[in-house]
Amino acid sequence: MHHTLDPTPRVAVLIPCYNEEVAIGQVVKDFQAALPQAAIYVYDNNSSDRTAEVAREAGAAVRVERRQGKGNVVRRMFADIEADVYLLVDGDATYDAASGPKMVHTLVAERFDMVVGCRTHTQTEAYRPGHVFGNAMLTGVVAKLFGRSFTDILSGYRAFSRRFVKSFPALSKGFETETELTVHALELRMPVTEIDTPYGARPDGSASKLSTYRDGWRILRLILQLYRHERPLAYFSVLAALLALLSAGLATPIILEYLETGLVPRFPTAILSTGIMILAFLFFIAGVILETVTRGRQEIKRLLYLQMSRWEL
Repeated sequence: MHHTLDPTPRVAVLIPCYNEEVAIGQVVKDFQAALPQAAIYVYDNNSSDRTAEVAREAGAAVRVERRQGKGNVVRRMFADIEADVYLLVDGDATYDAASGPKMVHTLVAERFDMVVGCRTHTQTEAYRPGHVFGNAMLTGVVAKLFGRSFTDILSGYRAFSRRFVKSFPALSKGFETETELTVHALELRMPVTEIDTPYGARPDGSASKLSTYRDGWRILRLILQLYRHERPLAYFSVLAALLALLSAGLATPIILEYLETGLVPRFPTAILSTGIMILAFLFFIAGVILETVTRGRQEIKRLLYLQMSRWEL
């Protein structure tokens, strides 16, 4: 049975917001102008200002997610909204709405599952040096751990296919969600690409919710957790090797002394060395078992992803 695809797939612009009263009205209007056919949804995350009212006055459909954190909002949006193409963007007026049609067209025409808006900037205040360094470091870590990656894994400007959105587990609570989105695409080997998009400074009176060090540490911790979950054999093999080296370091002088004198005078150290070596073997065996479990889980995720149609038919 063959289905005819709608030549103009339904587009939903998803804007998670927390205290963006200054910027959100302009963001909504800009995307209405850039994508007049799109439905625009603003999800208010317990804002203490007039974010919801301003967004509603600008013409967006406003909904509320009470659980604090961007990851919680993304999870709710992906579950609630039905569309063919999803365009996720922050509500701080730093991303270029005019790039939206190109991202949507690229996703549809070339049948990608995710298109990332790779930020290009000329203003220092738009993208602080600390954030540039942190993004480069985290992007490099993901590339080392998961292979082929992106040049801007923390971009909040992305277009998704329906089957990406509906197969995404969305386990993160906060700003780590961008990393989780990237790793989900890499793990399932989805067709993805990047498009350069201008990135500007926030409007006057608008403040960033990101904490360079706190959120950077949380994202790095998430990467290590994902590595443990997705590459358990490699993760536990490294730990096993470190423990084995420690055990060998403790045992070497004892063995040398035994070869010289035939005596083992330091029994506590010998017992400690033996225990650490046993622990190293247990770590390695745990990695082997979990690798099999992970393989089965990845196969299930891949099959679920393939069961989702690219479009609502």
